Amino acid sequence: MTESSISAGEVRFFSGSSNPQLAGKIASQLGVPLDKTHITRFSNDNMYIQLDSSVRYRRVYIVQSLSQPVNDNLMELLMMIDIARGAAASEVHAIIPYYSFGRSDKKDAPRISITARLVADLLKTAGATHVMSMMFHSPQVHGFFGIPTDPLSSRMVFKEYLSHIDLSGAIIVAPDMGQAKSAARFAKTLGLPVAAGNKERISDSEVVISGLIGNQVRGHKRALVYDDEIATGGSISELSRVLTNEGVEDIRVICTHGVFSRGGLERLAAVPEITEIITTDTVYISPEKIHKKLTILSVASVFADAIRHNINRESLSDLFVFGE
Repeated sequence: MTESSISAGEVRFFSGSSNPQLAGKIASQLGVPLDKTHITRFSNDNMYIQLDSSVRYRRVYIVQSLSQPVNDNLMELLMMIDIARGAAASEVHAIIPYYSFGRSDKKDAPRISITARLVADLLKTAGATHVMSMMFHSPQVHGFFGIPTDPLSSRMVFKEYLSHIDLSGAIIVAPDMGQAKSAARFAKTLGLPVAAGNKERISDSEVVISGLIGNQVRGHKRALVYDDEIATGGSISELSRVLTNEGVEDIRVICTHGVFSRGGLERLAAVPEITEIITTDTVYISPEKIHKKLTILSVASVFADAIRHNINRESLSDLFVFGE
């Protein structure tokens, strides 16, 4: 597929405030300009948004990660979708690299919202005709959307990076059983064994891992801890303790969404056995917050390939999160 297969005159590409850096990379790989979006606030704090280019009868792509400030970024996205629909766009594609509301994916307490489903409904109501995201927190989140939705995988980006690293004697470890299936797919692509932590969550930032399930970790000196997202780092910190007790000397932490809230990055970087923390640019990390142990890989090529396949009516199955 070549960039020339996309007509810049038929496509409009916009970014919200959350991650214009990634949006620019995707647009560049597609060979289309990143059109301007004007975002200001009225004196009463209401947002005012205007798309700078005509979208009439064009395919419109809006890139917005639902990262902090999450609620503001969600409102921006809904307004931009509504603007494009009201201005007669032929298609409105919501490109959401990080869908943070995916963590609210079940009713596990009385009188709470399944927010992942609620936000999916809001996107459809606002006028989105298609959603593209990466590494939902759980498979059921995909089913909450009433419009075509493509859940993309970051595995190929990690595989390419790790192909230049000696992984002999390594094992893939998921922090809990919820991520075990995804970790098993990743382990299969690398030809490595896999294990998972037996985790109990005490609070948003505190967990207890009582042991490991699956392949024996003892005897492995290297471990690749694989998760979909890291916020406070509580789960990974606790898992690192368990792995160290099992004799692991070198731990590489891998996650798609590096949220790193409440000092999460510093918390993990302080663990001596953690030699590298590898994440992607689905969540923007400002340069002053980047640690020397942190490696950021771009997923722009994955989104650009998926958009090209979509425009050319080709299968995206090789890019899906549940693909082999």
